[in-house]
Order: sequence, then C-alpha cells, then structure tokens
Amino acid sequence: MKKSTLLALALLLSVFASAQLKYPPTRKTDTVDTYFGTKVPDPYRWLEDDRSEETAAWVQQQNKITEDYISKIPFRGEIKNRLTELWNYPKSSVPFKGGNHYFVHMNDGLQNQYVLNIIRDMKGKPVPFFDPNTLSADGTVNLGNVSVAKDGKNLAYSISRAGSDWSEIYVMNIDNGKQWHDKLQWVKFSGISWRGKGFYYSRYDAPDSSSVLKGSNQHHKVYFHQVGNEQKYDILIYTDKDHPQRNFGAGVTEDERYLVLSGSEGTSGNNLMVQDLKKGDGKWITLVSDFKNEYDVIDNDSNIFYIRTDKGASNYKLIAIDINKPEAPPRVIIAEGQNVMQKVISASYNFVCQYMENASSRLKVYNRRGGFVKDIKIEGIGTVEELSSDNKDQNLFYSLTTFTSPPVIYQYNFRMQESEVYFRPQINFKSDDYITEQKFYESKDGTKIPMFIVHKKDMKMDGTNPTLLFGYGGFNISKTPDFKMDRLVFLEHGGVFAMPSLRGGGEFGEKWHEAGTKEKKQNVFDDFIAAAQYLIDNKYTSSSKLAIGGRSNGGLLVGAVMTQRPDLFKVALPNVGVLDMLRYHKFTIGWAWKGDYGSSETKEGFDYLYKYSPLHNIKEGVKYPATLVTTGDHDDRVVPAHSFKFLATLQEKYHGENPVLIRVDINAGHAGATALGSSKPVAKQIEEMTDVLSFMLYNLGEK
Repeated sequence: MKKSTLLALALLLSVFASAQLKYPPTRKTDTVDTYFGTKVPDPYRWLEDDRSEETAAWVQQQNKITEDYISKIPFRGEIKNRLTELWNYPKSSVPFKGGNHYFVHMNDGLQNQYVLNIIRDMKGKPVPFFDPNTLSADGTVNLGNVSVAKDGKNLAYSISRAGSDWSEIYVMNIDNGKQWHDKLQWVKFSGISWRGKGFYYSRYDAPDSSSVLKGSNQHHKVYFHQVGNEQKYDILIYTDKDHPQRNFGAGVTEDERYLVLSGSEGTSGNNLMVQDLKKGDGKWITLVSDFKNEYDVIDNDSNIFYIRTDKGASNYKLIAIDINKPEAPPRVIIAEGQNVMQKVISASYNFVCQYMENASSRLKVYNRRGGFVKDIKIEGIGTVEELSSDNKDQNLFYSLTTFTSPPVIYQYNFRMQESEVYFRPQINFKSDDYITEQKFYESKDGTKIPMFIVHKKDMKMDGTNPTLLFGYGGFNISKTPDFKMDRLVFLEHGGVFAMPSLRGGGEFGEKWHEAGTKEKKQNVFDDFIAAAQYLIDNKYTSSSKLAIGGRSNGGLLVGAVMTQRPDLFKVALPNVGVLDMLRYHKFTIGWAWKGDYGSSETKEGFDYLYKYSPLHNIKEGVKYPATLVTTGDHDDRVVPAHSFKFLATLQEKYHGENPVLIRVDINAGHAGATALGSSKPVAKQIEEMTDVLSFMLYNLGEK
C-alpha cells in the first residue's frame, strides 16, 4: 500500500476516534455526603434511580453513541461471523440422577438456552423434557435449579427473567410431563430440597414495585411447599427477625430424616443447625453457632454428619460430627493437605474430593473411613467444572475443560475403577495450535503469584502482541482454566490471554483469600499491576498493546488499576463492576459483601475504601485508557448505577483522544456464562462479545 494511502487511512481513523469524544452532557446535582468529616460529592446520584424516565433517556443516548462508534469498526462483521460459527456446535452438561432416570442439559448449537433432557434408560438417548426457549420469544427466560423428588415422580425447577436474580419455582410430573399449577414467587438465593410430596426453599417478602431491582434484600425466610397448594399456604420454617441481613438455605439429607439449615451473614462463613424430622418437634440442634468459618454438609450416616470445613484448616478438611453429641470434638476423616480441598461429593458410598493444585483440578477417591482409594487421572492444566453422582449409583460423571477446548464429559465407573468419555464436543477450532503456560512472578511485596498465559505455539515474543489480562481476586473464588468463545477469536487473531491467580481468591486456601480483603484489598490491585509489568518485561506485549478486563468484583479490579496506573494499559473493560465503594452496600445483596470489602459506615473502612474506590479516584487531566463499561439494565446484584456513575464521571473529567463509552444491555442481568450457558441468551452473548472484541482490538491498533 502506498504511503499516501496509509496516511489517509490513519487520518480517517484519527478523525473517527476524535469525533466520539463529544458526549452528551450528564446533569449534575449538588449532592454531598459527609463521611467522618470528609465531604464527598455525588453529583450523579440521580442515576441510581435506574427505572426513571431521565435515566432511561440517558441510557438510550449513551447506547446510541456506543453503537455508532462500534458499528464503524471495519472488522466488526467478521468478528460476529466467526463467533457465530464457533458457537454452533452441540454441547452437554454432565448427567445427574433423579429417581430412576438421568437428566442432562443439552444445546444443539445456537439455542439461546439449554434444553433439559431425560434419559429413561442409561443405554437410551436423551429425549427433550423441558425447553425454556419456548417461554419467551427473545430467549431471556433462563432455567435455573432443577430438583427431582426422592420418589422420582415430580420435578421442581426455577426460572429467572431478563437476567434478574429473582426467580419463580414450578413443578412438573415426570411420567407425563404435565405442569402442576404451583407457582412460587420472590425466590432468590435458594435451593430446592424435596421431602415427601413437598420441598423446602428460601424467599423474601414481595418488594414494592419501585425497589424490585435495587432495594436492599432483607429478612430471608425458609418455607416448605406442598405440591398442589397455593404459595400462600406454604409453611414458614425459619426466619431470624433480629438479624434481617442473614440469608438461609435448607436441605434434606438423602435419608429424608434430617433438615439441615445453613445461615450466612456475608459471602464467607456460616452457622449450622439440624432438625430431626422424624421426631417432628421442630427443635433445632446447633452444630455451629458463629459465622467465622465455612461448613459444607456432604452426607450423613444416620446421626453422623460429614462436613467439609476450613476451621483450623486453610486448605479445608473433611470431619465427622455426631449430632447427638454436638459438643464433642469432631473426628477428622480426611486431613488438610498441601492443596485446597475445593469440593467433596458422596458417590457410591465413597468420597470424591476435588483438589486444586496450582489452580488446576485433581480428583481423589477416599472410602467412608477416610482411607485413600485412588486418583482419577486428569492430565495437564484443566478444570473440573461439574461433578455428579450419588450413593446408589456406580457412575460418577465429571466435566473437564481447558482454555482452548470446551468441556468434555467423562463417566467413571466405581466397579471397574476406570473412566471413559461420555460426550466429546466437536468444535471448529485448532486447539493443538495453542499452548497454556503457567508462570510465577513477584508482586509488589515479594509474594509469588502464578499466572496462566495462553497463545499460539509459534508466537514471537517481541512486545507487539495484543494481550488481554483478565482477573478477579475476591470472595474466595478461584479463577481456573475455563473456556470462552470470545477468547478463541482473540487467540486466532494472534492475541495473548493472561489470567493471574490474585490474592483475594481461593486458589491457595483461606489465608490467600484473607490476604486480599478489607484493608488488604490493595494487594489484589498490586498483584494485577505486577502481572501487567511481567508481561511487558518479558516481551509478551507492551503498554500500547495491553488490555485489561474483569467482571463483577473483577470490574472493581479493572476500575481500580486503571485509575491507579492509567499509563500501563491501552484498553480497560470493566464489566458489571462494583465501582462505588462508598455506597455498594445500600443496594440489593450488597450488604453481604462487607466481609470482603469492609464498609464506609466505619472510619477505618471509609479510609481505605475511599483511597481506591474507582468512582472517587477519577482525576482531571489524566490520560485514561480507551474504556468500554458494560452492564445490564436488569442487573440486581451489582446494580447498573455503579457503571452509570463511573462512566458519567469519566466522560466529565477525561478530555483525551481515547474513547470512554458504556454499553448497557437491555433485558439482561448480572450472571456470567457457566457450564450450562448463561441467563443471557446466546444471541445477546454473541452481540456483546462482538462489540467488546471489536472495541478492544480496534483500540489496540489491530487491523
């Protein structure tokens, strides 16, 4: 191409980018809060009313600017076509047993939602049983929990609409597929646990219409529902009027004798109570009264309960408690090891433990007394996403995924003690052309942090590769190898994908988690910044080719580091982020995050939150990265006000050439993609990924 043509193209792109800096003015108010003597302006407080006409008009204006910008990116159509092509392959969850049948979630390729199938004979083929795609024209009704009655006659399921955390529960007859008239509403953060002809579930009281998506969720209650009854006749089992900010979940043991109640005050730690349903006296036996540690009931042999806990074991252990002697010291069944005991299930009267070794999965089988039986062989760097079995089944199903291959479903037979492939998806992507490395680097305080790095095998490390650094770092959640369609397109284009195991997560146990909470949250940001510096120093990329991304708590991460080190990154992608750290606890379930974040209600909490809160650290005259904020208008977990206020402030204070835009998805919520897809329909996922990828690659200077 001639120099004159290149110059003209560069000029055209420069004009295109500059034209996007004319943002519509956002109305400011004189709202000011005073925290312990410090006055903090909040001029865009009115955007917290996400149902108002003024906010709706603002969203419409902002979306139009973003759509106009992204639609002009020349390769947007190519990205969408490739994403659609990649997505179009058959997918399956692991089967799970219910009564005398197996059930499995399946998707033929581009269906917006997975279809629940039934396998009436294990040698037979799955047959469609319930299709949530029929519930809405746009695919925005999502199938959530599915629970089968112990006698195998009925199935209860929950659905959510437009991505909201609110759900409804319905009941179906398994033999004939007919729907009962039962409809349970205002269900949130709930399981479905059967006993006899009914089940236990958790819900809130009906909110008023103005606070459905943003009001604080308080007074969680456990009910028992008898199939065939109206919800108003459900029996209240438990509530705690003295502690409105506690959540409760109830589950029935496999023998249907005991009801287990677990309460929480935040995102970590729970109490534990048990009720003997055979006695019918309604009395509770308290096993754990405080909320300092995690207690996960795995199974029981009559009055002996097997519980996974981190009390006195940062990497977790399995203990046994005699509920008839709750004060007696628990018996250790499987002791704490060097690796985190991430999950335990009871299978064929054995315990299958999922461990995490340097953020990759390992499976081990133990007998009922805690004796080691064998390893279930898992090769390489990968994640076990799903485990499914029960004591009456010789089959264990598990899925294994990597960064570059979708979940493969395996069937392990306890009698034969061997695994075989149950389902292997076929995708149009050359996984063997890519390599996944795990490197260790030093954070600011000298702590060694592991990081996964994925790229083409023949890539040259010359500092010119477009790179996406993705992170989370919170709530004891472990970021392990997972499969995402948009990353494949990025890798095909010559991109490098990097994901560090930041403090605040659960990759190395509870101590690792605690090292990134409250006043130590800055460790998480330092870990992420050091990861970026490692990638630059080792010639994977350079600052002008480096994008950062994260969602939810990861959106907070992106917001914090882009305001602390804006010089280090070219593109920032905060997705459904927690960005106003002074007011996050005032909306929906936000109060439950105080265990990780602390709160501005205390002087100590205010001091460290104000220091890094992304919204409050945007400054005039600073060159910020090209930024695309993404959220959903029905996000009732991290309310969109976080994103609205952050973007409005960024547009007000930043006057450089990099675009700062927001993409608000309509009829979409918070939940991200899982092994079973997402509450967001496939069509919407493809649209969002196309826009984000296009924005990122374009602003990284890719052609």
